[in-house]
Amino acid sequence: MALALGDDALVLSHRLGEWAGHAPVLEEEVALANIALDLLGQARLLLGTVGDEDELAFLREERAFRNLQLVEQPNGDFAHTIARQLYFSTYQHLLYARLAEGESVFAPLAAKAVKEVAYHQDHARQWTLRLGDGTQESHTRMQAAVDALWRFTGEMFQPFPGLDAGGPDPELDVAALRAPWTMAVTDALRQATLSVPEGPTTGGWRAGAGRQGLHTEPFGRMLAEMQHLHRSHPGASW
Repeated sequence: MALALGDDALVLSHRLGEWAGHAPVLEEEVALANIALDLLGQARLLLGTVGDEDELAFLREERAFRNLQLVEQPNGDFAHTIARQLYFSTYQHLLYARLAEGESVFAPLAAKAVKEVAYHQDHARQWTLRLGDGTQESHTRMQAAVDALWRFTGEMFQPFPGLDAGGPDPELDVAALRAPWTMAVTDALRQATLSVPEGPTTGGWRAGAGRQGLHTEPFGRMLAEMQHLHRSHPGASW
């Protein structure tokens, strides 16, 4: 579970970092960079509980990563980045809030991270409202992003590999997060005058197997870029 959550944070951190120098406005560039740094901090702590954080980040092959397919999706236009962030941060906030209430080894990290993720969620929600209820162009782009990424959301509510979601630890039952997640995202989309897609969160079809190491085509290209420097200079130190 630590590996999966750490990979989620690491991969999304890199994706958000790609906006450096390209964000629509300076203030937003700073905001996205801060969110990326929050996620990177979470990734370091989580991966550090599994092994050497640098080796796990820079020396693993694609099939060894256990992140959700949602977080590896390309930034696209700004609307796609916001839709991806709305979906994931809402899920992450619910999950960390549940973990923070428990007595597992994740509780201390979750208690700290849930405060960071609350900001991530609010940031994404505010931009969803701004774009969805803005101009016709921004509304169209935001709706397209919401629709395009929806099919990746079902994977968030599948059990973590190797864990019994119906076992004695309710904090691990990610399927129980489906209802509050759907309610929160639906509320945000409707306030933004956007249509709520139909698909895996309400039906039986679930796309994605990132937790099992199966990733989409863009992930391989992203991983090559992320790992290039470390692999080019093995053993180097600052």
